[in-house]
Amino acid sequence: MAADLTPNETGQNTGSASQPETAQALNILAIDIGGTGLKASVIDHTGAMIADKVRVATPHPCPPGVLVEAIANLVKPLPHFDRIAIGFPGAVRANVILTAPHLGEDVWHGVNLAALVSHRFEGIPTKIVNDAEMQGLAVIKGEGLEVILTLGTGCGTGIFYNGELAPHLELSTHPIHKKYTYDLYVGNAALEKIGKKRWNKRVERVIATIRALTHFDRLYIGGGNSKHVTLSLSTSVRLVSNEAGIDGGARLWSDAKGRHPEYDIQA
Repeated sequence: MAADLTPNETGQNTGSASQPETAQALNILAIDIGGTGLKASVIDHTGAMIADKVRVATPHPCPPGVLVEAIANLVKPLPHFDRIAIGFPGAVRANVILTAPHLGEDVWHGVNLAALVSHRFEGIPTKIVNDAEMQGLAVIKGEGLEVILTLGTGCGTGIFYNGELAPHLELSTHPIHKKYTYDLYVGNAALEKIGKKRWNKRVERVIATIRALTHFDRLYIGGGNSKHVTLSLSTSVRLVSNEAGIDGGARLWSDAKGRHPEYDIQA
């Protein structure tokens, strides 16, 4: 796409280039919504970024209308896109938000965020999944039972079987130890409070619990705080780059099930 194609103030893309005619020619606006930051880029059908990533802090309070306008302003510098893929920090079913622990539960439950964003961008087709699931789409091998665990503001999970996304299991708000939910146990606040050594012990417990719960073939650990994981991991557990949080948007709009080995942090 021509580099001078940018969204106008209504969110509609402008420019003289003709619309793509094949699925492989489609450009995708991939948005990673986090509890502390919003990130976006335009990617091609393989997940390769064709524009530098843009980022702003997540507004707080953050009701749906505020988030949609923050997204619209964030992506103004980006080039033309034909589809939108969103990773959201909460439980999502059929593009509808069920939980939003970091953005405000009361105002988000039952909101069809995909419809709101699509309307803001003049009807561009939009899909939304949990943010961990979108990262998982980029890193899974597509064979057997695979789980993605993201460590950031909170703790996110996604489950895949033979490359297909399973119904979402929202572990973040589920109890894991005494009064602690997964979010409280290994979220960023816990890391800052107890330090890396004790936090890694907690991550080890989370891995063991997820293994007992799912009997996974492979577990991928991503998210912004995955860089602090210093555990000795088994061959079925791998650290992956947080960059996959954007690139998984391509898989949301394709049937591809292979993985991108370049996201591996471990050899």
